[in-house]
Amino acid sequence: MGRVTERRRVIRVRGGAAGVRPDTLVAEEPLEIRLNGKPLAITMRTPGDDFALAAGFLVSEGVIARASDVQAVTYCEGATEDGSNTYNVVNVQLAAGVPVPDITLERNVYTTSSCGLCGKASLDAVRTATRFPGLAADPVRVRAELLAELPDRLRGAQKVFDRTGGLHAAGLFSAEGELLDVREDVGRHNAVDKIVGRALQAGRLPLAGAVLLVSGRASFELAQKAVMAGLPVLAAVSAPSSLAVDLAADAGLTLVGFLRGPDMNIYAGEERILLPAPEAE
Repeated sequence: MGRVTERRRVIRVRGGAAGVRPDTLVAEEPLEIRLNGKPLAITMRTPGDDFALAAGFLVSEGVIARASDVQAVTYCEGATEDGSNTYNVVNVQLAAGVPVPDITLERNVYTTSSCGLCGKASLDAVRTATRFPGLAADPVRVRAELLAELPDRLRGAQKVFDRTGGLHAAGLFSAEGELLDVREDVGRHNAVDKIVGRALQAGRLPLAGAVLLVSGRASFELAQKAVMAGLPVLAAVSAPSSLAVDLAADAGLTLVGFLRGPDMNIYAGEERILLPAPEAE
């Protein structure tokens, strides 16, 4: 399996002086996901948690929703001409009776922001495909003061980021602020898929009552992944997209953006965020 980080020679310029030194970079390699032996998708990812990434991706596609939907997840041997295993090809074999969707590399589906679907079509696709339609009824409540503490907790758990500065992170928290899981990856969508895939493997879907925090922006794709996993609260340290806000409002997802210290913007589902009382004049 590939390494999470790699060393490269770099010329470092500091204070007008130049010197040669090694630098630690985050590894980036392609992962081909196959479904029942047939190519499904290719993503650029940081090696590690590949089985969880593949499982989480399939949750986002609406293909699986529980661990029993999967018979086996394996690396494909003989993935190269010389028959060696690159550990960059994963096959997900569905359990007997689980329907195989009509998804191919030639036909993009709604899981990517560049899929060609937009607006109402994208929202309808997620609403139709989700296995956990009761998201809007999730009664979880989160204090705004606690939410403000989560970015620092996530940052403190990013082990590889400290060495490379080049990774996105996704953190899964309880409503009381307990860090339940954290994954890092060169792609923010991969980090979320790893979180969701590990939850599926542990039999924890839907992720009711939980908070997902992402280290970058909140795109439609990330909002879709949260909805498909039954997550009631998605928070991001940067901006959401307009379609992410539309999806959140449509599906009953609480969406928070620009979460930086005590400051935040609540774009949808504000009833789940317990705001501090206004100061008396």
